Amino acid sequence: MTDKQEPPAYVKPDISLFGDEHVRRYRETDGAIGHVWNGVPCLVLTTRGRRSGEQRASALIYGTDADAFIVVASQGGAPAHPNWYHNLVADPNVEVQVRGERFRATARTAEGEERDRLWRVMTAVWPNYDQYVLRTDRIIPVVVLDRVAS
Repeated sequence: MTDKQEPPAYVKPDISLFGDEHVRRYRETDGAIGHVWNGVPCLVLTTRGRRSGEQRASALIYGTDADAFIVVASQGGAPAHPNWYHNLVADPNVEVQVRGERFRATARTAEGEERDRLWRVMTAVWPNYDQYVLRTDRIIPVVVLDRVAS
């Protein structure tokens, strides 16, 4: 958090649709199942494994900023960044699926004032992010996904 206000109380999400199952159902239904998760929008981000070279997909909460999609590498406030984040740092060329639309994008980590602004965008979508900050010493990355023109 960037200010001294008390964050909203943590709201425990329903995790009956989570992880690989979330990705599978999202893809099978073009997001009819899984695009809205716990009342918020999700996309599927596919990165290339930095060691394996294999495609890795993750369902992530997203927000938007102009034409870009925004995701947060929170991992629930865990002490380490999620694997998908390490993968996109190693190779920022990713694939994004929003509902039935799939497209290529370039990922980058927001910094400075842009990060602060986008953090506020994302906490408006998922207020639990402000609680996740309290669980970790790391700076939680905010990632911008810029669509690549086809």
